[in-house]
Amino acid sequence: MNPFLSLRDYEEFVYTLQAKFPSIQGSSLVVVRSGKLVARLQGQLMFAGYTLTINERLSQEDSGVVIETYGYELWQGEGKLYWYDSQPHPNDPTLASTHPHHKHVPPDLKHHRIPAPQLSFTRPNLPSLIEEIEELLR
Repeated sequence: MNPFLSLRDYEEFVYTLQAKFPSIQGSSLVVVRSGKLVARLQGQLMFAGYTLTINERLSQEDSGVVIETYGYELWQGEGKLYWYDSQPHPNDPTLASTHPHHKHVPPDLKHHRIPAPQLSFTRPNLPSLIEEIEELLR
């Protein structure tokens, strides 16, 4: 079930992330509306030694807020560690189980992809991404 019925609900979620996750040291996230039912979430969450860059295109549907597309990148200093995106790769059978959700990982970030079962278009992805970073911090 979608936890956000409106873009306003999603905005409140985004702007209270630091209170829910003390590991977040800073946030430049902003929800930019481009209409009554469409918005973009963009910016960064900063952690000790890591930065998560976030870009989501959002729409408000009858069923609630939907993430139409996304891109998430984790950086450590000047180096990109990995990224997630929703660009379909229908000819890659290894990604079929979570199509189109996947993660780009080393050694060849651009071409080495693995399934990302924790990501969705109908629930927020940020909590699982933050928890993944918190594992790195431990």
